[in-house]
Amino acid sequence: MKLLHIDSSILGDNSASRQLSRQVVDAWKLAEPGAVVTYRDLASDAISHFSSLTLVAGGTAAELRDAAQRHEAELSASTLEEFLAADAIVIAAPMYNFSIPTQLKAWIDRITVAGKTFRYTDAGPEGLAVGKKLVIVSTSGGLHVGMPTGVAHEDYLNVLFGFLGISDIEFVRAHGLGYGEEVRAKAISTAQERIREELFATA
Repeated sequence: MKLLHIDSSILGDNSASRQLSRQVVDAWKLAEPGAVVTYRDLASDAISHFSSLTLVAGGTAAELRDAAQRHEAELSASTLEEFLAADAIVIAAPMYNFSIPTQLKAWIDRITVAGKTFRYTDAGPEGLAVGKKLVIVSTSGGLHVGMPTGVAHEDYLNVLFGFLGISDIEFVRAHGLGYGEEVRAKAISTAQERIREELFATA
């Protein structure tokens, strides 16, 4: 099994989403000893945002690309290839200002590719990234699940990956992290319990 692990928090060792995503991956490796993990840290090795250069690079023949265009085309190709090759994906998605980090959005823009991960048909859109399992580690300082303030966070990720054809999506949540040490500790403990006793209980 090929497992793709994505971190996006800018908080380094202080990040709850990094801590929990690492624990998800560790638990997965115990359940699947042969798992091969590919890791991307979108904060320390940021993917450039989708731009006109990205579009031009994609539409230019390989032999005619300049250095900047080659970099863009290779970045898009390698990012997409990692995603397509993965059987399972773990994404750490903290909430920043009611949405996901821009670093994570930049990665999403590289994997959401017409003809590769989705297509439009006479019957409507069709996701092409089928058969993958996705675990999203969702963290936030406040409490936003089911609220309008959560639409651009978990709801967006649900819609986006569902659009790409992924239906097996699980969330590991640690919310209310800004409400004091006691609430933070309980939220992280509950998330860790879910990882141990629900996600991989039968593995």
